[in-house]
Amino acid sequence: MTEKIIKKVRHVSKDDDYCVFDHKQIKEFSTLSHRIIHYANAGVLRDKFMLEVSRILMDFSRCDAVELWAKEHDKYYRNEVSCRPKRRSYFGIIHLVQNESNLSISSDKNNLDFKLLCQAIIKDKFDHVNPFFTKNGSFFIGNTRISVNLHLRTNPQLQSYNLSNKHYLSLALIPIVVSKENVGILQLKSQQLDFFTEDKIEAYEDIAQILGDALITRHAQVALRERVKELTCLYSIAQIVERPDIALEEILQGITDILPPAWLYPDIACARIIFDGKSYLSSNFKDTKQTMSADIIVNNEKRGVIEVSYIEEKSELDEGPFLKEERDLIDTVAKEVVLIIERRKIQEVELQLRHADRLATIGQLAAGVAHELNEPLGNILGFSQLIKKTPEMPKAVEKDIDNIVIASLHAREIIKKLMLFARQMPPQKVQVNLNKLIEDGLYFLQSRCAKEGIKLIRLFSADLPDIIADPSQLHQVLVNLAVNAIQAMPKGGTMTLQTFARDNYISLVVADTGIGMNKETVKQIFTPFFTTKDVGQGTGLGLSVVHGIVTAHGGLITVESKIGQGSRFEVKLPLSGSPDVEEDN
Repeated sequence: MTEKIIKKVRHVSKDDDYCVFDHKQIKEFSTLSHRIIHYANAGVLRDKFMLEVSRILMDFSRCDAVELWAKEHDKYYRNEVSCRPKRRSYFGIIHLVQNESNLSISSDKNNLDFKLLCQAIIKDKFDHVNPFFTKNGSFFIGNTRISVNLHLRTNPQLQSYNLSNKHYLSLALIPIVVSKENVGILQLKSQQLDFFTEDKIEAYEDIAQILGDALITRHAQVALRERVKELTCLYSIAQIVERPDIALEEILQGITDILPPAWLYPDIACARIIFDGKSYLSSNFKDTKQTMSADIIVNNEKRGVIEVSYIEEKSELDEGPFLKEERDLIDTVAKEVVLIIERRKIQEVELQLRHADRLATIGQLAAGVAHELNEPLGNILGFSQLIKKTPEMPKAVEKDIDNIVIASLHAREIIKKLMLFARQMPPQKVQVNLNKLIEDGLYFLQSRCAKEGIKLIRLFSADLPDIIADPSQLHQVLVNLAVNAIQAMPKGGTMTLQTFARDNYISLVVADTGIGMNKETVKQIFTPFFTTKDVGQGTGLGLSVVHGIVTAHGGLITVESKIGQGSRFEVKLPLSGSPDVEEDN
């Protein structure tokens, strides 16, 4: 198309007596066409495209000002460049309202006749036999000081247009046509009288045809790029969610970082996700008025919001400065966040159910094994005692029998732990003061702490209320947790024991500054027979027994741990008459 139009320009310019375009301008026309097509194919944003096109059109036409209107998203975007003052440029939106002639006019009353004329040309409402019009519907006048009398196709009465302008005397208004539909208007303005001729206007109509195709191409390129950005955003979210062992907090922060590049102006876009009162911000976040948001609704309850904002003011598009497609994207992301939250909740419940089922199964097995082992152990101990009574028994044999007795008693203790874990030994509950129980238990642990180079810190609540519990079982809880803390600090450290009351429960906290545990270990520490100790140094029943005792008392045990920073166990036990402890949300 461009080569065909260039040939037309050359034909128009062949008259040696009067050339509409000289050879330099013909070359400039070719450059202009290619530059317009280049900008369109590059998919530059609307404001930059219209500005650059207006500038090169002004340079080519030698006009004093060029104004370009383009219709997109049911709005008219306007860009104007002028020589004075110093190549001034303006980009904005023409806000339109309907008048009695069913014409869309600007709500700005300045130069109203001129804007009415432009709108009527865009809507092709003039009969082209009107004076000042070409057969293709372009309007041009060489002296704007005179009034122009024209009639619309639907109204035979002449309408007068006052186009007087103190800056420009010559004016050309050329419709931009795409597929036989006017989608904008090219306005050329000159300070000289009779600057335009009909031959020149015909060439500018060809330029407007190139410009129309370029507008459609640019829009398609931008739409394609934005769609790719949206799909990339959703794909990146899916990749984050699929990462193993990633916390919900990390997912929300990751989504926050992914959102800004998916918007039309990524360099000035920022994002924020608020969920359950906690905020996740992109690195450049700033509160602004130009914000698009979508609520996070979980089980018909608003739990948070997703926001994308521009930190610099931009022109209006479909929804403020945002595209209609971006509304669809942020709503989709909000729904995806809801699905992630719901899946996480389901996974947590499933994990708890599997854990409870596993504990119940192992408990039943442990109870059966304990009962089966008790009888032969009793026989071993009984016969060992009888053998020891044999007169004149060699010392070596007597020592071996003592080892058998010690091993049998150790096995019996393990069986007792199994019975406790399986809840086969009913607790004997009485009124217990937790502070006193801890002090009594520490009597046997203080010397070991001192020997291991461990500092012992007591933080006991002075007004701690009594609870109903089995003191021997709580003593076992304390000893197991304290021994675990000591073993976690082979090079010494600090062990803190703390008690306090809150709401309907009291807490015992055992914290250490030891080696800590990773997430995988934390998930398994209450599983029977799981241990991180070397073979022969632990049975893997200590913490599972603690879990069983605490659960039997209607309580809850939680753990927080970080590698190299230590661990913190908190046992929550209900006060007398209180319901079972529920995990904090």
